[in-house]
Amino acid sequence: MTAPLPPCSILILAGGRGQRMGGRDKGLVPWRGEPLVAHVQRVVRALSDDVVISCNRNQDLYRPFADQLVSDPEADFPGPLAGVIAGLAAARHEWVVLLACDAPLIDRGLIDDLLRLAVSHDSAAMVRQGGYWQPMFSVLPRRLLPVLDQAWAAGERSLQKALLLEPMQALACAEDDQRLSNFNSPDLLQH
Repeated sequence: MTAPLPPCSILILAGGRGQRMGGRDKGLVPWRGEPLVAHVQRVVRALSDDVVISCNRNQDLYRPFADQLVSDPEADFPGPLAGVIAGLAAARHEWVVLLACDAPLIDRGLIDDLLRLAVSHDSAAMVRQGGYWQPMFSVLPRRLLPVLDQAWAAGERSLQKALLLEPMQALACAEDDQRLSNFNSPDLLQH
């Protein structure tokens, strides 16, 4: 029997400018009759009493899907690393599941596997797909916050590069794993 998973916070990143969506707020773009963020939130809701959404606009529309909302400390959409730093600072649990708002096919099994991998190694874990890291599918210990703050202060803006400054466990996923689909352009929403 596997040990129970510890409590975790969920951090959903929805703070981008949505360039590939023509400037639309990706998390609020409808898919199958609901905003993309609703699909992600429904999968993670039972996992945590602390769902944090990082959003830089439309806070009133995101509020029903979150226990907490955070925004980037700087204006003009500085990128996902800023959202992760704000989310880790607000998270109530030591382990934080990081997901993108535009991945509505994510499932509980993938999240549990990531969390189990991170906890068993006491380090961050990230999906690795076809030889590439996928930072929007990660589990991070809150203790990474000072490392990420320091990287930001030193001018790093890449979330992946900042996360890989510390040991990272890889959860291997197939290249065609549909759970990892990002619906980040209008064309992808049609399929």
